[in-house]
This record gives sequence, structure tokens and C-alpha cells, in this order.
Amino acid sequence: MVAQTGEKRYSDALVIGGGIAGLQAALDLAEQGYKVMVVEREASIGGRMISLSKVYPTLDCASCITTPKMSAAAHHENIEIMTYTEVKSIVPDGDGHLVTVTRKPTYVNADKCIGCRLCEYACDSEFADSFEQGLGATRAISVAFTNAIPQKAVLQAEYCLSCGLCLRACPTDAIEFDQQPRQEQIAAHAVIITTGFQLNGLNIKPQYSAAQSANIISPLTLERLLAPHGPYGRVLRPSDGKIPESVAFVLCSGSRDRTIGVPYCSRVCCMYSIKQAMLLAGSLPTADITIYYMDIRAFGKGYEQFYQNARAMGVNFVRGKVSHIDVAPPDDLMVHVEMTEESVDCVRRQKHDLVVLAQGMIPQWNPSGVSTVTIGEDGFVATPDLASPCATNVPGVFVAGAAAGPKDIVDTIADAGAAAMVAARYLVRCGSKESAQPGGGRSVRLELAV
Repeated sequence: MVAQTGEKRYSDALVIGGGIAGLQAALDLAEQGYKVMVVEREASIGGRMISLSKVYPTLDCASCITTPKMSAAAHHENIEIMTYTEVKSIVPDGDGHLVTVTRKPTYVNADKCIGCRLCEYACDSEFADSFEQGLGATRAISVAFTNAIPQKAVLQAEYCLSCGLCLRACPTDAIEFDQQPRQEQIAAHAVIITTGFQLNGLNIKPQYSAAQSANIISPLTLERLLAPHGPYGRVLRPSDGKIPESVAFVLCSGSRDRTIGVPYCSRVCCMYSIKQAMLLAGSLPTADITIYYMDIRAFGKGYEQFYQNARAMGVNFVRGKVSHIDVAPPDDLMVHVEMTEESVDCVRRQKHDLVVLAQGMIPQWNPSGVSTVTIGEDGFVATPDLASPCATNVPGVFVAGAAAGPKDIVDTIADAGAAAMVAARYLVRCGSKESAQPGGGRSVRLELAV
């Protein structure tokens, strides 16, 4: 049962997705004086980037870049953040859009919760932590992660034992077991879709045997192993806690393959694999690290030098196509590689302790049935106007970041700034010089030339 609220809320712009693209777009609009709402389906903003260890090619701390933007957005007077909320429909309404959202129950009164986490410490129910890619455990009631914003607890009802320990531990009586989903309507002049990406399934290619071994992992899992605030505090094999002596990266294991429905290049796989290999070389100086690749695509500024630096550090680059991976008892992996640079066809077999599959990027969210925006053949939001790469086929609805196609962090942030600019131009053109809020309070304080 979803409770319907009769109150309609108003905003100049609504941003769908609270990752790095959504935060950048919201901040750019808010700094121009526009009122912005950010809708995020998870319990915290930050998106994928907040879970990364470092970024390439500078190897800067990912959290050190993301957390200030999270904090700036959360404390900006022109930005309202709605976490644990999903968009159900976007309907054109005059010069703007009527957006229906469902606020999922957290079973915690956000106004009373002080983020002390005493409820989390008292809880006896544990399950696999999705933020840690299943490598660690979290409690049925908990704050999403250490530097989450907002620092509010969320109760996962499906794991709750109804023991009442959290209720008794809470010093502010914030636990509310009778919460229900609430549906709200938001009237927004402009909408920016920044829903990001996900990686295609680890088992999408069964010949790589990921379902048969815990030591065949995704790049996001390795990010958590490499992160200083990760689940183990160092890089260990998931199966037995052994320090790996030989690590392999299999590039294009989820991209450039029509048989799995991802014929395109995901752009970031080469570079994030090289980054992870360099970080591994630093944390495991005696380990043998091999990258099996078809082509290295180092397309950005400083990326070629980054690749050359990895080679100089001793990372072994082998040009070949991995045909399949055998799981050898007890926990070793035998990688079969069809060599493409040999004068005659040959297959090399190499044993590794840990294998990382460079999965491809696919859309995180499909707006079909929610909005009339066009979806491209690749599944990402289409941008039909080449002169305005952030505009969709629906006037007033824009897209930024990986929601429009595979992008790295640098291009995503630049894309978000561009989307904020075209959204601001649209707001001026459609006459959104004054807020539609009751009383006609002024919200737009800067007019852009068109």
C-alpha cells in the first residue's frame, strides 16, 4: 500500500540520480540561484564513485573528490535531497513536468535520527553488504556506509527479526515500524537524468567460470579490496583469505561482444584495469600481474603515459583473447589465452590466484514506462541533437553522465556541467524567472543570455 499525499511540491529543476553527475549538475544550477531537487533511490548520495579507491590518471583519492561535493549539495540552500526515493512517472505539464515519486519507508524518523548508530550496534541480524560487494556484512538497520550523506539509519524490513533491540537502543525514539511508502508529486520546469551505469553480469559469459569460483571477481569488488576503508583492509582472495601471488585481468570480458548484446566499447575498462594493476603492484610488490587484452584504448589526456607507467612498473601486458577459464582444485584458476600476436595460432595456459573480469557498462535505469524519452539501440538515453548532446527528444528533459553512454569520471563531470548549462538556458527560455511556488516567491536570481 502506497500512501498518496495531496500536496504538490515545486522546483525549478529535478535531478534524477545522486551520483557524481547528479551532484555536479545540481550544484551548478543551485549556484545560479535555481531551486533544485535531487532524487536518489539509494539511502545515500554519492553513486558509484564513492565506493572507488582512487581515480585515474592522477591516482587521487575518489572519496576525497566525491565527499566534498556530497557535503556541498547537502548543505546548499537551493538544493533539496530526497534519498531512498524512486521516480515513477514524468509527465509533461505546460512548460514543465509533473514528476511522481515514491518515498520508500526507512522505518526511521529522519527528523529524530541523530546518526549515533546505536540501533545498528544493537541489531543481531546480519546480511551481505552490497556496498562492500558482498565481501562484508551489515546489520538489518544501519547507516548506508561510513561517510554516507545523510547519516540516517535505514531498516531493511526483509532482514528484521522484530526483536525490538533497535527500538530499545535508540535514544531519540526514532524507530517507526508502521511507516508506509509515500507517493508525492513534484512540479519541475526541467528534469536532468543522471542515473549512471551498472556492470553487466559477472556470469554473462559462462566460459569464464565466475559462478564456480569466488576468486573470479568484478572490478567493483577489487575496488573495495583496494580501498583503505575496504572490508579487509588489504587485498586478499575471497575464497580463503590468501594473499594472491598472481593476478590476471581479462579485458573486454563484457564489451565488444555481440553474443552478449554489448557490441560497443565501454571506454573505461582498459584504464580502470591499468589503474587497479598499478595499485596492486604497490600493495603486492611481489605479485605477478598480467593484463590480457585485445586492444588498449588510452584515449584521454595523460592516459597513454599512464599506460606506459604501468608497463614500467612491471605490469605484464599480453595481447590475446581469453577463450575460457578452468577452476583447478583447490582454488587456482587456469586461464586459456588465444595469442593474437604469434606467427601461428597458439593457446597459452597460465595459472593465476585471482582473476578480474573487466565487465562492460550498461544502463542503470530504463526510463521506459516512466517517461517518453527515446532509448538508443545500446539501451542508454538517446540524444538525437548532435548540436546539444545533453538534450533528449522531450523538451525540458536532459541527460548527463553515463546515463547517456559509457563515460569516465572526467567526461561525466564535464557532461554534467553542460547539462546544467542547457537546463538553465531552457529555464530562461520557458519563462521560469519566478518560482511556481505558492506566493510566487522568486527563485531564479541569474538570467543567462540566449
